[in-house]
Amino acid sequence: MPELRKDPLIGRWVIIATERAKRPIDFLAAHDDSVAPSACPFCEGKESETPKEIFALRTQGTAADQPGWRVRVVPSIKPLLRIEGQLNRRAKGMYDVMDGIGAHEVIVETPQHVHNAADLPLTQVQAALQTATIRMTDLERDPRFRYVLWFKNYGSVAGAGRVPHSRSQLIATPVTPLRVKEELLGARRYYEDKERCLVCDLVSQELDARTRVVLETPHTVALCPFASRFPFEVWIVPKRHRCDFAKIAPDELMDLAAAFKGLLSRLKGVLDDPPYNCLLHTAPFRHQRRGHWQTIEEDYHWHVELIPRLTRVAGFEWGSGFYINPTPPEESARYLREALVPGEQEEQAAAPAGRSDV
Repeated sequence: MPELRKDPLIGRWVIIATERAKRPIDFLAAHDDSVAPSACPFCEGKESETPKEIFALRTQGTAADQPGWRVRVVPSIKPLLRIEGQLNRRAKGMYDVMDGIGAHEVIVETPQHVHNAADLPLTQVQAALQTATIRMTDLERDPRFRYVLWFKNYGSVAGAGRVPHSRSQLIATPVTPLRVKEELLGARRYYEDKERCLVCDLVSQELDARTRVVLETPHTVALCPFASRFPFEVWIVPKRHRCDFAKIAPDELMDLAAAFKGLLSRLKGVLDDPPYNCLLHTAPFRHQRRGHWQTIEEDYHWHVELIPRLTRVAGFEWGSGFYINPTPPEESARYLREALVPGEQEEQAAAPAGRSDV
């Protein structure tokens, strides 16, 4: 019997289509087979083939746009929004319009030609996430911006293009995205009703039940949401309540890197290296409309959503707003939880706590 499940954060309904139940082997056809170009512009030694770097974690004494970096940030060569200019918000009759002002940056996560972040050393994953916090903090200083979205596209099916080099992106926008705003409103309603954080309650209940938990670290839990939209959808959630990802503590950042790498390794093994989209939902900047989100420090809880691209959204989904998931999240979590990841515990034990040198 199919089951309708309601997402507690934004109220979206999902159909868990148990009669169409699929196992990991049923999704292997979705494996991405993109072909690498002969020369990768993101590898160390090819710095002249990208725009000039905005920021980098470097070996001391090395120069910008030269070898010697661990993580490097450059502007996108095809930016969705451009940083030059003013918003110029205006009306066109009943319509609202503004100029396409923002920022679009690419975080090159390794100087080596590595495609999947699951194959990076744990300290390199930590350095890439640290770089995201540094850039988000810097972009927050620009009063034109209200939000920065960090996201990662892996595989051409997920929009990564044909250059297979591990990287993520940041896009700063002059408005808060609707998808994030829906979460902000849902979190605030729950807090007004119960004076507690919805996600904190969710994490507590999921850790008690354990049926949808994929992995747990001292500061982080990865779980398949109760109302998962897609097969093997996973959220990575900090146990400690924070609304701003960029303010994560050093020990929590390394812990997050361990959870992220462990999850990617499980997906790679269970689903034969599937394409995926990974995105961060964090609180918007509050410097432009101070007091607009009056309880956001208490009610909102940042998290990462990771969505393997295994199914397609079709007419019913677009027309109704429902999602159809053929794999119950309990089954997805079990497959991922039971996956063997060679060397995972040894690498976590060997990794130092704290931030990389900047």
